[in-house]
Amino acid sequence: MKVFVSLALLAALSSAFQPAARVFSRPAVASKVQAVAIPLPGLKQPESLVNSPVPTRAAAAPKKAQLAKEDQWIANLDYDGFGKEVAALGKELQKQAGPDDVKHLQKMVSWRNACALVGLATMWMAPNPLTVAALSTWTYASWTMIAHHTCHGGYNRVDAGKFNSRGFALGSVWNRAKDWLDWMQPEAWNIEHNRLHHYRLNEARDPDLVQRNVQWVRDMQVPDAAKLALVGGLMPIWKWFYYAPNTFKEVQINNYKQSGKAFPKNFDPDDAVTMTTLFLSRADYAKATRKVVNPIEFLTKVVGPFFMARFVLIPAPLLLFPGVGPTLFGHAVVNMILADLLTNIHGFITIVTNHAGNDLYTFNDAVKPKTPSFYVRQIVGSANYALGTDLVDFSHGYLNYQIEHHVFPDLSMLQYQKGAPKLKAICAKYGVPYIEESVFTRLYKTVQIMIGKTTMRQFPTEYEPTKDKAGDKGVTWKSTNGAIDDE
Repeated sequence: MKVFVSLALLAALSSAFQPAARVFSRPAVASKVQAVAIPLPGLKQPESLVNSPVPTRAAAAPKKAQLAKEDQWIANLDYDGFGKEVAALGKELQKQAGPDDVKHLQKMVSWRNACALVGLATMWMAPNPLTVAALSTWTYASWTMIAHHTCHGGYNRVDAGKFNSRGFALGSVWNRAKDWLDWMQPEAWNIEHNRLHHYRLNEARDPDLVQRNVQWVRDMQVPDAAKLALVGGLMPIWKWFYYAPNTFKEVQINNYKQSGKAFPKNFDPDDAVTMTTLFLSRADYAKATRKVVNPIEFLTKVVGPFFMARFVLIPAPLLLFPGVGPTLFGHAVVNMILADLLTNIHGFITIVTNHAGNDLYTFNDAVKPKTPSFYVRQIVGSANYALGTDLVDFSHGYLNYQIEHHVFPDLSMLQYQKGAPKLKAICAKYGVPYIEESVFTRLYKTVQIMIGKTTMRQFPTEYEPTKDKAGDKGVTWKSTNGAIDDE
C-alpha cells in the first residue's frame, strides 16, 4: 500500500546513516530500577505490583553548583509560596467545572464532526486540498482534543456522557471505532502518555524525551542537510512508524511485570521501538524486542483496525458505483493517504515541539507529584503557543496550553483557557520562566535539538527542596484513569 512507501524511505535513510547504536535508543541510567505495573481494564492487579514505584535515580545531596546567569532565578525561588499558589489555582479550576465545560466540549466535537463530514462527503473526488485538510483535521481533533483530554479525566467531574476516562475507547475494537480510532492503541497510549510521560517529564526515563530519543541523529557525522532530510522524512509518518509501536511496547512491558515473567536476553525496556525494530532489523536487541512486542499482534491489534477502517472499509462502498467505482475508490484512498501524511505533520509540529528546545530543562532525578518542585518542572520543561480563542486553540489541538496541562493534567479544555492567564501571573510573581511562543518558533528550536545544533538545559536539581524528592520510592499509581489519584 502507498501508505507504507515512506517506511521503506525511512528505513533506507536509517540504514545509510545509522551507526552501530540502536535507533531511538536511550542511554543507560545509573540507578536501581524497580518494576512498575499498571492495571488495565479487565485485569486484576496483584497487590505486590499496585504500589510498585516508577524507576528513579537514588536520592543524593550533591554540593550546589554555581548557577549560570539564566538560571539565577532558581536560587531565589520561594518554592513553598509558589507551590501553594499553584495548588490553590488548581483547586479553583477544578471547582469551576460544570455545564459550561460540557458545552465547550460539545462545540469542539461538532467542529471535529463537521470536518469529518466534509472530508467523507468529498473523498470520492480527485485528490484536492479541501478533502485532504478536512480528513486530516478530523483525525487530528479526534486525538489531540477529544481523546487527549477525555483520557486524562478532564471531564470526569462533569456529566459529559461517554467522555469519561474510565471507559472511553477502551476494551474492544468496537469501542475504539466509535470513540477514538487512530494508529495507537488507547490502553497503550494511556500508560505511555498519561503516566510515564506526564510524571517523568524530561527525566531520563520519560519515553517522550526528544533529545534522548534522537541521540543517534544528533551523533551522526553527516552534513546537517542529511539530518534535516531524516527529520523531514519522519514527520509525515511518525505516529505509525514510531509512536504506535513504542506505546504498545509499554503495555507489553506492563503485562510482563503483571505476570512476573522475565524479559528476554538483550531486551532493554528503555529502548524505543519502531517499525524498523519490529520488521527490518536483524540485530540481537531487535530479535529480543520482537519476543516482547509481537509483530503480528501489533499489526492485528494496534495499527490494523485503523488501517482497515480508513483505507479499505470507509472507501469500499464507492466500488458499488457501476463503471466509475474503482476510480472513485482510488481517489478516496489517495485522499485518505494524503490526509494521514498531513495529520502526522500537523501533530508533529504541535506535539513533538511541546518539550524540546534549548530554553527548556531536563532533570536527573524524580520528584513527587503535586509538590512545588513538580509544578516548577512542568512549567520550565514545557512551552505554550499562541492562546486565546477557540479557533486558535482548535488549530493547535489545545496543545498550546501545554504548561497548564502538565501542571493540572485532568482539567477540561475550557478550564485551561481560564487558567492560563492566572498561572502565567503566578509565574511572573515568583520569577519562574513561562515560555509562550509561536508554534513555528518552537518547531525551529525542536529541530535544532534533533539535529544536534543545540542542547536542552540541565536543571540543577540540588536546589529543589529535599521534601519534594521521590527518592527510591518513586511515583506510584493504581490506574491509568485521569490524574495521579482519583479526586
